[in-house]
Parts: sequence; structure tokens; C-alpha cells
Amino acid sequence: MRIRKITFLIILLFVSFQVLQGKTTSKNKPEGTPSKDNDTALLDSSIVLDSFDALPDEDFGDVFSEKFDSLVSDWYIKSAYNYDSTEEVTLTPFCDNTLNPELKTQSLPDSVIIRRLTELNSIIDLPYNESVKKMIDFYSCKIRKKVQVMLGVADYYFPIFEQALDKYQLPLELKYMAIIESALNPKAVSRVGASGLWQFMYGTGKLYGLEVSSYVDERRDPIKSTEAAARYLRDLYNIYKDWHLVIAAYNCGPGTINRAIARCGGKHDYWSVYYRLPRETRGYVPAFISAAYIMNYFKQHDLIPSKPSFQITSDTVMVSDYLNLKQIASVLNIDIELLREINPMYKKDVIPAKKEKPYPIVLPVESIQRFIESEKEILAYNRNDFFPNNRIKEPEKIASKSSSASTPKVPSTEGKTKVYYTVKTDEVIGMVAAWFKVKPSEIKYWNNMRGNLIRSGQRLTIYVPNDEADYFKDFDNMSFNEKQHAIGKTTTQIIPGLKSSTEDSTYIYHVVRSGDNLWDIAKQYPGVSADDIKNLNNISNTRGLSPGQKLKIAKKS
Repeated sequence: MRIRKITFLIILLFVSFQVLQGKTTSKNKPEGTPSKDNDTALLDSSIVLDSFDALPDEDFGDVFSEKFDSLVSDWYIKSAYNYDSTEEVTLTPFCDNTLNPELKTQSLPDSVIIRRLTELNSIIDLPYNESVKKMIDFYSCKIRKKVQVMLGVADYYFPIFEQALDKYQLPLELKYMAIIESALNPKAVSRVGASGLWQFMYGTGKLYGLEVSSYVDERRDPIKSTEAAARYLRDLYNIYKDWHLVIAAYNCGPGTINRAIARCGGKHDYWSVYYRLPRETRGYVPAFISAAYIMNYFKQHDLIPSKPSFQITSDTVMVSDYLNLKQIASVLNIDIELLREINPMYKKDVIPAKKEKPYPIVLPVESIQRFIESEKEILAYNRNDFFPNNRIKEPEKIASKSSSASTPKVPSTEGKTKVYYTVKTDEVIGMVAAWFKVKPSEIKYWNNMRGNLIRSGQRLTIYVPNDEADYFKDFDNMSFNEKQHAIGKTTTQIIPGLKSSTEDSTYIYHVVRSGDNLWDIAKQYPGVSADDIKNLNNISNTRGLSPGQKLKIAKKS
């Protein structure tokens, strides 16, 4: 422990030196700075509309939407909240009318949002600009149902966050960071390996005392990870003395912030270094401000927190011997998925406890007494199957004597060439697999995917026969219909987003799906341009499409 503290102190001093050095670097305008003068083009920390156009017209919703998808894919959310992703979202008068041309009311005035942000009396400045506005629309309109689930989940996690933040005398508003980090899903894992509610990377988690091993990942422990996050935020503030920079540094790391400060001539605030930050970090502070807004004013946007159909009231006991969650589930007749849900820190169902190092096990409160009374029976249940010779064995290698299951084969890449494919709107993994004549499981293996979810814009690695590589490379630029033709599917099939009109043979009708735009839609219909669709449907705002909207498409002979 002493070595760890000394190591962190050295890192802290080094980072602090870099920041101080950045303050004294050349004041010349750094190469690549936008043409606008930074002093007038970038927002200060006050809430004013004079700088409304200061930041680029960026929409960061796509950066954070995957985390909300992860939340609603969770077992407990699907079981207790009865979340159904196929249900249509009902827009409200507060949503921007560009989301639905039929919606006659106007979006909420900027002055109202500014007043509400001011009335929060936050220690952390909450400025308002176009990026913040877009993120508020994202939370309150585009993903309303998911936000309503998150509002319900927050009732459980926010008291944990507030207790840790208060312990280290930090602003309680920092609890909203967990929303943009993980959407309050303790099992969330990012594409770069960050894990848990607070999305710790492996190195940072270890530095702050979180155990990460083959069997245990305390980054997924709500209490321990929150404690570590509070300490990390405290240390970042001791370096930067600016909460916006602290929030940004938490996302991209102190090194990236220090380089941005140095390249901007030592300017020491988030909005001055904005253009020097990665895209996700540029969206991070606006997303934080928007999360703070929506968590306080959800009622004003007709958002109703979802309530679970059943609550999990739990307590903790310590164990000091190897134990598998399946042993507990079998003896106490508890759903194994429930045990995994409340013990997300155990990666493979194994609790690697020993007398010299006990571990906690979280159980439904009604099962605590039964566990204490039956502990010896639980430890003995199929002991030799789970822990042969009382040694840890990989759970996936455990099988009943009657089992004949074999180890899954690793997809071979021999004689194959790697190609890349960018996922388009409404495409699913089975569809892509059919086009490239591979199995969905192979795509998942090549792309290190756990589930079947793929997202628009995601870049997939796919291996195809060497002699067909040039053929499959073209698929990335083909329309949906062209790819369907390539595998012998006719375009008269009913496909997502497309419905033929039975009322008028002169036209066909396209039903807009989430993420559609006029240009992508036009590509699906040979000879039809975006302007053709726009004029035929009297669309004045090219971005004004909403899911479920029906567009008339003129048939081309």
C-alpha cells in the first residue's frame, strides 16, 4: 500500500508540473486554432446567450446512446421494468417540432432553460449553448423511455454516490457524471475496456485500490467503485482547480487535457481548450450539464420515472472459502440471474475467497438467514464439480457427467482476407452475416462482441475468401436493395422501414426509422433523389423527420 501511495504521488506531481508548465508556454495563437478569435468565439463560464453560436453545431447523442442501450439490455431492467424497445415513443409539446413535422407546438424557449439552470444554484457552472440544447433534446425527446428507466434506477444509486461525494467534500452534482459514464449500469463495458458505473480503465482502477483479476472486477462494485471515483475526482480538482476541466479529464485523462492546455497557450479553462479535445470529450461537459438539467426538471418534460415491478432488497455476508453463485442458487432456490445482478463484481460466478482474504456476497435480504444456516451445505454442494481437489476451476469447463458439449470452435481465418463494413441504420447482425456469407457468431468473435447488438456507424471486421475480397469490399457502398439482390433477395420483400402502398400504385411509402435522413432513404430507391422526396412530401426542414413518419416515394419506370 505504501508503494502504491508513493507511486501515485509521483504521478500527481508530474501531472501538476505539466499543467503549470502549460500556463507559462508561448502565448502565440496555436497552429490550427479556428478562425474565430477564441476570446469571443468560446463560452465563458457564465450562462449567456451572447455566445450561443460559440461552439460547433455538434450533436453528441450518438456518442452516449450506446450506454443507454446497454442499460435497457440488462436482465433486471428487462425483468423488473418490463422495458419494450418496440413500443412507439410518444413525443410531447416540449420536444423540438423538427422531430415531428405534425407537431405544431414550439420547442421550449432558451430563456426558460437558462433560468432553470441558474436556479439549480450549482457549485459547478452550468453554461448553456447549442450543444447543451441538443443533449437536452436527446434526453427528453429521442430516448425518453430509456431516460424514464434511468430515473427509476437513480433512486437506488444516487444515495450511494452522494454519501461518497459528501465524504470527500465534493459537489454532489458530480453524481450526474455516472449517467454519461454508464447510464447507471454497473456492468457497462466500453469499447476501450472501461468498466462499471464510473467506467474505470484497468490501470486507473488498480491505482485507486480496485481489485481487477480473472475472477473479480471491483470496478463493477457500486460502493467500492464510487469510493474510488470520489477520490479520483478530488485528486483531479487538486490539479486543475476547475470543475469543467476535472470532468473532461475524467473522460479523456489528464495527459490529453495537459496537451490541450499547452497547445492553447496555457489557457486554463474547458471552453478555451474545447477544439483541442477528442470528440467524445467535447460532448462530455455539455452532456453533464444536460444530465443535471434533466434529472432536476424531468417532470416539466412529462418524463415519468419507471418503477420496477419488484424490488431487490439486499444485504451482505462475508465468505471465506471458494464459492460459486450456482451453488447458492441451487441450494437456496434463487434465480442465478438475480444473484449475478446483485453481485456484478464476480466475472465468472466464482467467489475466490480464502480465510486470509474473505469476500462479500450480496443476497436478497430474505435469504440472508437461510444462507447462514445452510452455509456448510452450500459449500459442499457439488463441491468437486465446481472446485476439483478444492481448487478453482474455470466455470465454463464444469459440466455434468451426462454432458457431451464440446468447446466452441474458433473461426478460422486461413485463406481469408480482412474487409471492413460500416453498419447502416436499422441493420442487424444476422442481416450483415447473410450478406457476407458468414455466421453471426463469427462476426461477434472477430469484433470481440458479447451480444448481438450492432449500431449505425459501427465498423465491423469481417473475413472473406481471398478470391472474393474485392467483391465484398464493395458492399460497404451498396444500397440496402443492392445487398439484398446480391444474396438473391428481391426488393419486393417487406424490409425494415419500407412499406408498399396498396392504395395508390403510382407511389410506394417509406416508414421512417430512427436515424433515417432523406439522403439515406433516397439511396434505397433507384432514380429517386433527396430533393424528389422533399418536394413530394412538402418537407421544408431536411432534418425534420421522425420515427413512424410515412413518406411518399414516386415510382420510377
